Parts: sequence; C-alpha cells; structure tokens
Amino acid sequence: MKKTNMIFALVLLLVVLSLLFTSNEERIPALYATVLSLLPPVVAISLALITKEVYSSLFAGIVVGALLYSNGNVELALNTMLYNPQGGLVSNLTDISHAGILVFVTLLGTLVVLMNRSGGAGAFGRWAKSHIRSKKGAQFATIFMGMLIFVDDGFNCMTVGSVMRPITDSHNVSRAKLAYILDATAAPVCIIAPISCWAAAVTYAVPQSMNINGFEMFIRTIPYNLYALGTLFMLFVITLRQFDYGPMRVHEKNSQNGDLFTTGENSYEETENVPEGGRLSYLVVPVVTLIVTCILGMAYTGGLFSGAGLVQSFADADSARGLVMGTLITTVVTFWYYMKCKVMTFKVFMESFAAGFRSMCAPMIILILSWNLSGMTGLMGAADYIHNAVMSSASSIQMFIPAVIFAVSVFLAFSTGTSWGTFTILIPIVCAVFPATSEMLVISISACLAGAVCGDHCSPISDTTIMSSAGAHCNHINHVTTQMPYALTVAGVCVAGYLICGIIGFLTDSAAAILATPVTLVLLYATLCFIGRMFNKKGGV
Repeated sequence: MKKTNMIFALVLLLVVLSLLFTSNEERIPALYATVLSLLPPVVAISLALITKEVYSSLFAGIVVGALLYSNGNVELALNTMLYNPQGGLVSNLTDISHAGILVFVTLLGTLVVLMNRSGGAGAFGRWAKSHIRSKKGAQFATIFMGMLIFVDDGFNCMTVGSVMRPITDSHNVSRAKLAYILDATAAPVCIIAPISCWAAAVTYAVPQSMNINGFEMFIRTIPYNLYALGTLFMLFVITLRQFDYGPMRVHEKNSQNGDLFTTGENSYEETENVPEGGRLSYLVVPVVTLIVTCILGMAYTGGLFSGAGLVQSFADADSARGLVMGTLITTVVTFWYYMKCKVMTFKVFMESFAAGFRSMCAPMIILILSWNLSGMTGLMGAADYIHNAVMSSASSIQMFIPAVIFAVSVFLAFSTGTSWGTFTILIPIVCAVFPATSEMLVISISACLAGAVCGDHCSPISDTTIMSSAGAHCNHINHVTTQMPYALTVAGVCVAGYLICGIIGFLTDSAAAILATPVTLVLLYATLCFIGRMFNKKGGV
C-alpha cells in the first residue's frame, strides 16, 4: 500500500508540474518538442514496470500528456483525451486502420474458440505429441512456424500463438518464453522479408525527392539489419543450448514444475472443454485458409487483381483491410466446413463469437490505451524533438552516425511504442545527411530500422508486444520484463556492430562494411556463451 501511495503521489506531482509549465497561447504547450515531451510514455512505462499493472499505468500517462498539451486546462485536457483528431480515444477507435485491427483480433479469437470446440486443437495436440517429443522440439517448431508467417507481425503473433500454445504447454514451455518466441519471430522477421507490410512502409518512408528506389533501398538494408539478424541468431542459440537468464530463468524453472505463468494468474479464458475424437482437418482447414486469404487479402488491397505485380501489390497493401477480409472469409469457410461435417450446431457456432470477443478483451483494452498514449506523445511534439536532436549533431559525427541513429531509434520506438512511426520520422533525416549513392546512407537506414524494431521489441505499449502477449496468453508485464534482458543483450552488441559498420563505411564508402555483420554475430555468440557459463555455475536452466 505504501508503494502504491508513493507512485500516485509521483503522478500527482507530475500533474502539478504540468500545470506550472504553461504558455499563454491555447493548445501550444510550453514543453512542446522538448525532452519533457517524452514524459507521458516515460510515466506510463515506469508505472507499468513498478506496479506490474498496465491499465492504470497507461491511463496515467495519457492524463499527463493531455494536461501538458492543454496547458493545464482540465476541460480542454478531457476533450483532448477523448476527441482530439490526432490522438483522442474516440478518434483512435474510429480510425479505419485501428478499427480493422480490433475486428481482426476479435475474429481471430472466435476462430481459436471454434477450433477448440470442434476438437481440431485437441487432434493437433495428439498429433504433435507423437511427432514433437521434447521441449526443444516444441520451441523449434514454434520458431520455424513464426518465420514462415512473415507477411504481418500481428498476424504472425496471433496465428502462431493460437496454434502452438497447446504444444508448448504440453512440453512445459512457460508462457513468457512462448511470448518471447512469438515476438522474436514477428517484427525481426518482417523487417527483413521483402514481401511484407514492413517492406512497404520502409519503401514509402524514403523521400521521393532523393530519387531513390525505396524498395531497392529496403533490400540493400537487409544484410546490415544487425538487430533483426542478431535476434534470430540468439533465438536459435538459446534454444539449442537450453539456457535462460534474467526473469525468464525463473519462469522456465517454474514451468518445469507445471507452473506456466509464475504469477499464479491467467487473465485469458481457457476454460473450454476440448471434445474428444476431433479430426486434425478441423484445425488445418481454418489455419491454411486463414494464411492464404490474409495474404491474398493484403495483395488485393494493393491492386494484385487490378494489374499490379506481386511485389508492388504488397508495397501498396493496406494490411488492416487485408487481415479483416481474410479472417472474415476464413470464418465463413469454417462455418461451411463445420456445418458440412456436422462438427457443431449453429447455436454453438454463433455463441463462439461472444466467447472469442471475451477472450480478447484484455489485449484490445491495452491496444486502445496504447494508441491513445501514442497520440498524446505525438501531440507533444516528441517527433520534432528527436528530429532537432539528431540534425544538430549529425554533421560532426558522421563516422558514429549509424550507432547514434540506432540508439535514438531504440529510445524513440520504446517511448512511443511504434516502430513504423520511428523509422518514418528518422529515415528522411538520414537521407538529408548522406548523398543517395553513399554506402553510409544504406548503413544508417539499416541502423534506423534495427533500432526501431529493438525499441518496439522492448516497449510495453508496442502493438507487437501486446499482440505477442495475447497470442501466448501471457501476462503482459511478465512478457515485457522477461523479454527485455534478451533484447538489450542483442542491442548492446548491435551498438558495437554499428560502430564497426560506421568506421568501415566512412573510410571506404563501400559494401566492405558488410563484414561487420558476421563480426557482430560472432561477438553475440561469445556474449551468450559467457552468460551461459555464468548462469550454469549458478545452476541456471
């Protein structure tokens, strides 16, 4: 109780400070585009990590941001929180893309309930037990499935999580470890996959005035994306060596005794009785249909059926629309297939929609609040602050710019919870520093993309982090605290890697800088070996 009182006293102090720092002009905060413009997410993230409670922490950050933006005017702060076109709660809910993600999550939750009630999940579990016979095998199966679904990170987390969760449970893989695997094979895979929504976002982030082919630039950044490559490399190493460290070590130790959650609680509904005798096809048909229709749905929104090429259609795709179309078509196909096979009654099928919605309420609430908080951060001019900070130092430290850009990207993505917003802000800045033909431009854009994914990977308010928790049915704060040491290990090695890249690139301005990538992976392996030996001495997992 004393700790809680201290926390809320701190929030009250921040609110009072926000009332003091006011300007005379309405709607122009005195702290706009200053370091304190990052105060709302800092408050939210700090409280979440201290209290282990995410809803009130996000709300506290939103309140601080609204008061800062409104210059202490309570009435205006309330209207800003709810109705501001760029960051209000209602505005975020009515945004087509955000609404589409919520519909997608709801329909996916319904499909999971349907597959459980049909017996398909049980049949897959029985099949997997005869083919996947170890904890290591269950983790590798999840990794490979995550790498195969590379079109969209949110789709990856939810689909792989719903399919593999029963398998990892049967081999005592903690839910925190499952959430980490989902997160590590989501954005880090998408950011190096040419046919993905992320490739499209990067393509359009490159300014047209530079006369650079954005998609070609994306392809050239892949070998230099040290965080994405390092994360996947680390995932294989720790799975092969079967060791964990930090809070994850506690979760994995507890899972060996049957405690998959460690905290002793599960906020997701998992009380469905799985019927006996279900067929494997009851799961395979919906999952395969979902993957195919979602990919085709995204390609359709990009004009694949109107004459556009495959790559161009994904570059122009609207992922939210495509995912909603795919899940809706899959739901219809599943209904037809289940009715044809007489798997369940019409009434049970319809009741599954309500059950699916209930199962996804927790991640949807966190998503909505994180969008609201991100909006408040944007209104405070955090992007302008980062822009000014980078531009003021860029010209004098060109050799170190890749490492600096990486660190700035990590910080901005962590604070705002958006990797797309981060590289959309920073890529034009990088393009203004280096000529279009410079290899340093490619390296720096790679550092920007890598840092954006790293910050997104660590942030409690990131969509992908939230969806990974939802896909694994893991307590969100447990996922954040167990994943962060792993992400920071890779990030620390990446800083050294980008220093090497920057020095080689600055001195030679050639693709020779790519030599830094294998050096970075070797350094990461050495670091993991050191950590492994250290924890083995302590009786680590």
